[in-house]
Amino acid sequence: MRLLLVEDDTLLAQGLIISLKKEGYAVEHAPTLQNATQWVRNSQFDLVILDLGLPDGDGIEVLKKLNKKQHETAVLILTARDSLEDKIAGLDLGADDYLAKPFEPKELFARLRVIGRRFTNQANSKLSCKNVELDLASHQVLVANDVIILPRKEYMLLKALMENQGRVLSKSQLENKLYDWGEELGSNAIEVHIHHLRKKMPDGFIKTLRGIGYVVDKAN
Repeated sequence: MRLLLVEDDTLLAQGLIISLKKEGYAVEHAPTLQNATQWVRNSQFDLVILDLGLPDGDGIEVLKKLNKKQHETAVLILTARDSLEDKIAGLDLGADDYLAKPFEPKELFARLRVIGRRFTNQANSKLSCKNVELDLASHQVLVANDVIILPRKEYMLLKALMENQGRVLSKSQLENKLYDWGEELGSNAIEVHIHHLRKKMPDGFIKTLRGIGYVVDKAN
């Protein structure tokens, strides 16, 4: 897999490049925001390891550039910024995982393997239930063959529910699916997103089991 490492710490970057190559990745290195932007503009990568605190700007700009290109690139943010707000900002803009420094290399490589497997398995896959279809490659949602535009959080909730058709997911399980870590969020965040998502789905598509969770029934 082709990987772009965006990291301004020279010693850390050198160590990671050696280790990543041993893991089988083809690695390019960008020490600045300008370098990273040039790489993203002119090339395509399977994975990006992204530091946010770059000497000439905020690494979040790289995520924005990737979003504009609209191609499938997995992004793992690797940064000293570990606040909940920074995590939410990164994930909302399309990052797939978030690992705070300092970190254990074994954990980084394990997370990269998980992300890589997920993207490989999902490249041409679709989820469908009744007259709702979710294309995991294009992130497109169709209801009765009509394209429905969903915000990222609603899309991730729908994906989690459709991946577990017939299985009830609790609020805490959906929080973990949505944000990809176990931080406590607003007490009614899931309820609000489900409320908005339900309006865009067919009647009765998402069922609420009070005090237990939410479920999408398997297609008959």
